[in-house]
Amino acid sequence: MAGARGLPENPGTMHSSLERTIGFKDLAFLVVGVVIGSGIFIVPATVLSQVNGDVGTALLVWFAGGILSLLGALTYGELGAMRPEAGGLYVYMRDAFGPFIAFLFGWTLFLAIGAGSVATLANAFVGYLGAFMPVSNVAGKAVAVLMVVVLAALNIRGTRESATVTTWATAVKVGALVIMGIALLVAGPGLDAFGASLVPTNLTLAVLPAIGTAMIGVLWAYEGWQWVTFSGGEIVDAPRTLPRALVVGTTALILLYCLANVGYVAALGPAEAMRSPSIAATAVDAQFGATAGRLVAIAILISIFSAANAVVLTGTRVFYAMARDGLFFHRLGEVHATLRTPAFSIGAFCVWATVLAVSGTFEQLLTYVVFTGWIFYGLGAATVFVFRRKEAARVRSFSVPGYPVTPILFVAAAFALVVNTLVTQPLRGLAGMGVVLLGAPAYLVWRRR
Repeated sequence: MAGARGLPENPGTMHSSLERTIGFKDLAFLVVGVVIGSGIFIVPATVLSQVNGDVGTALLVWFAGGILSLLGALTYGELGAMRPEAGGLYVYMRDAFGPFIAFLFGWTLFLAIGAGSVATLANAFVGYLGAFMPVSNVAGKAVAVLMVVVLAALNIRGTRESATVTTWATAVKVGALVIMGIALLVAGPGLDAFGASLVPTNLTLAVLPAIGTAMIGVLWAYEGWQWVTFSGGEIVDAPRTLPRALVVGTTALILLYCLANVGYVAALGPAEAMRSPSIAATAVDAQFGATAGRLVAIAILISIFSAANAVVLTGTRVFYAMARDGLFFHRLGEVHATLRTPAFSIGAFCVWATVLAVSGTFEQLLTYVVFTGWIFYGLGAATVFVFRRKEAARVRSFSVPGYPVTPILFVAAAFALVVNTLVTQPLRGLAGMGVVLLGAPAYLVWRRR
């Protein structure tokens, strides 16, 4: 099928020079590590505000968003088991819908979503560093650049080393979230003191629009588990490991997010919690003082670095796969002779992320484009229908439970999120689509080459 489009007859053989060194534990931690950045320490206040402080409704939104993410993870588990190659989602769309759609995804990932995410995390790192020392604008830019340089060096040095750092850093931030959630539940006045309930108290049709708006923020807080598919060419026994890690990692995220939300409200109460832009720090500071608040800041710094490292570790494999297909700069498809990493892909990606971080343009670029990722996440999940039809006789090591309802629900959720953005923020939506479509002429150039 691929050969008819001018691509290699067996794309999987093109990625054999990447070593399979990522095991189940690494991958499960990677799922959690790439998702948890700074969102869970901030977003709960916004969600509470959007549902008028109803704790039960807010928790329902967080739980429902997690279940939708789990449905997507199950779907991607089948896809990753069928095509355990570097590039993951890019490969699924390439083989199902052709190279043009896949290229637009890779183009947008490189230009804005991936590099913009790293730039955003680098600047967020500087912001939280301000809790310990004054950081001038120039010094802040230098710290952001240094962080990206460290990420580049770590990932070029070795996939194994990068995965190990992500595993340990993720373990630290998961431990911090668990300890914080339990400590706030024990030390705080509790839900009863504020008249709050874990059961929704105002769940009517009139509340549905607010729930829909809150769901957008929650789904973005869960976003990132899709990225681990990009490392399919480096996963040990990927057909078995990838589905299991996706399910375990996503389930862990649901539990962690719900625990943290309950802890925040138990410590602050709904009214105070929804007014706190830095809800985690506010809750800990209120119960345990400024010193404990600084410990939370340290956990957030580790969390941010871990998430940025996971983005570099996974995202650069898409550009590697594109280059191997002849759809990106040739050097990005090369593997370092001794380090066995896609060094040029990592270097180019981090250089662009540095430019965005220093210039400050990442804020506008990411604001416009981040929602477009859900177009591709939905399309990626939809490829399961194509493969089920075209490869019906194929023996699958993992099949998505509840097919076809499971992928349909996830695709519908992705579609609803995109439509909501286009309706409520049309200028932002059109600007984002414009950035994506700028890839069309670039695609024609590489196809000619």
